[in-house]
Amino acid sequence: MASPKVRPLGDKVLVKPCDEEDTSAGGIVLPDSAKEKPQEGTILAVGDGKLLDSGERAAVTVKVGDRVIYSKYGGTEVTIDGEDYLLMDEGSLLAVRE
Repeated sequence: MASPKVRPLGDKVLVKPCDEEDTSAGGIVLPDSAKEKPQEGTILAVGDGKLLDSGERAAVTVKVGDRVIYSKYGGTEVTIDGEDYLLMDEGSLLAVRE
């Protein structure tokens, strides 16, 4: 997967959400209205970090390629070159999957 030419600012990260499930655990095919939005994705780009009062930058704790779990309503949906992404604050990230 090629990363789009986007550089997040500050403590923002660009996330590619995982694909939605088309079937339930029991094998039932789900219509679009019944699908839940994924809360997991892959980091494609990270900003420089949050600017502190001292003028220094606090480094972002995630890196490109990390698989993360994020807040259900965290981030802003953006479309770049026909692909959907989420641009969110590092604070909207809940965990890194290992």
